Amino acid sequence: MLTRIDHIGIACHDLDATVEFYRATYGFEVFHTEVNEEQGVREAMLKINETSDGGASYLQLLEPTREDSAVGKWLAKNGEGVHHIAFGTADVDAEAAGIRDKGVRVLYDEPRRGSMGSRITFLHPKDCHGVLTELVTSAPVESPEH
Repeated sequence: MLTRIDHIGIACHDLDATVEFYRATYGFEVFHTEVNEEQGVREAMLKINETSDGGASYLQLLEPTREDSAVGKWLAKNGEGVHHIAFGTADVDAEAAGIRDKGVRVLYDEPRRGSMGSRITFLHPKDCHGVLTELVTSAPVESPEH
């Protein structure tokens, strides 16, 4: 079952300038940053709110680290803007299998590592009314030590 909008991915040319825009305009602060070499992106996650299932909703700002990355190619073709929407689920494997059974192409045979240790896969935009759709199972939240 899909439980929330996990994040909206936004492709940008300059991550630092885009982060500053969202900070200055909306007051959003960076929750997490990382470079994902496999996907060829530098990213910042801006937390918008907590959700009732223990997760959160974010804006994910994506700057390609190389032109041949998926985000780099998309940015060259489309310019800056919304790249994808991601839905949270407790079990990305089961959710992807169920959606595949409904005739939607799942882009990865096995989920891959995503932001903050999550497990992710993508659905083909041509099967989702033109929207690149990501399925996300967040990494377990570690309990604070006492």
